[in-house]
Amino acid sequence: MVQEQAPQKLGIQFEDLQQQNESYIVGMWTFLVTEIMFFGAVFATYLVYRVANQEAFWEAHRHLSIPLGFFNTCVLLTSSLTMALTVHYAQRGLRKQQLLWLFVTMALAMTFLVVKGFEYHHKFVEGLVPGPNFRFEPAEYFRVAQLFFSLYFAMTGLHALHVAIGVLVMGVLAILIAIRHPSVQDFIPVELVGLYWHFVDIVWIFLFPLLYLIPR
Repeated sequence: MVQEQAPQKLGIQFEDLQQQNESYIVGMWTFLVTEIMFFGAVFATYLVYRVANQEAFWEAHRHLSIPLGFFNTCVLLTSSLTMALTVHYAQRGLRKQQLLWLFVTMALAMTFLVVKGFEYHHKFVEGLVPGPNFRFEPAEYFRVAQLFFSLYFAMTGLHALHVAIGVLVMGVLAILIAIRHPSVQDFIPVELVGLYWHFVDIVWIFLFPLLYLIPR
């Protein structure tokens, strides 16, 4: 039996549901485009230095944990699936199911952050955090290796911040759904959060090979 889509509520500022949905989607995509431009500039900066310092970047990247990076990649890809299920059940007005998968998505996101925290701690112990206590061998790559880890912490740190923001937004969304707040009577808010989360996942899909899988 095919279940019908949950009814939507029309806001007083819109003429019809089509205009309302288009306004929400266009607004969200506008925000995501600005995020793409921001991360695009960061990626471009990394690639310029990567091309100019291939051997040193390769030596530096060997200090990253590919198994942990791969694990976190699997975690985020799985969270994309669970977020898609959240949107799926939101579209059908099934509150319990969407809450279940939303909580699973949040748990996966927090798992990602915990693993990233262990990675950062390991770099701190090894003396690979840029600054006066930075240590790296061979000495000939010291300055460029410090540049690599500066970019590593900047890029992954910005991404981790977006993950943390996503967890916060999903937490607020879960509360609103649980108390049946009028603002989440239809599926659009969940769908918009889903778009943001898929963007966060895609950014990591680019970060993982760029930082962890550098060819010689």
